[in-house]
Amino acid sequence: AIKGTVDKWKVSREFVGIILLPIIGNAAEHYTAITVAMRNKMDLSLGVAAGSSCQMALLVTPFTVLVGWYLDAEMTLNFHAFQLAVLLFAVFLVTTILNNGTSNWLEGYVLLVTYLVVALVYYFEGTGDDSSLASLD
Repeated sequence: AIKGTVDKWKVSREFVGIILLPIIGNAAEHYTAITVAMRNKMDLSLGVAAGSSCQMALLVTPFTVLVGWYLDAEMTLNFHAFQLAVLLFAVFLVTTILNNGTSNWLEGYVLLVTYLVVALVYYFEGTGDDSSLASLD
């Protein structure tokens, strides 16, 4: 299904896997976090949002790689330099924003703009094998 989407929409596999799938796959968590945030229950909203991310990073990704090894599919946790830079920047940015225990519209805006910039980078990356950001190594 992903290969068909990549071919039909002319986007990279990284864009589908890093941008589209998390938005669609975690729609229920996003809706819950937004709904409880609008009711001024920020602790619950941040718990839902951060808990979902931690669950993906600590459980789903390694489990998927182990299943891939079992099924003899080529899967690895060897991320290229750009993906590691985005990951480290995201962790730093979220930690900095959540560290003081309060939030405002500007911090939310910064997070949205950062996500949009990363999405645009992956969208305009291209679909050819030679256009991958992995070649930046």
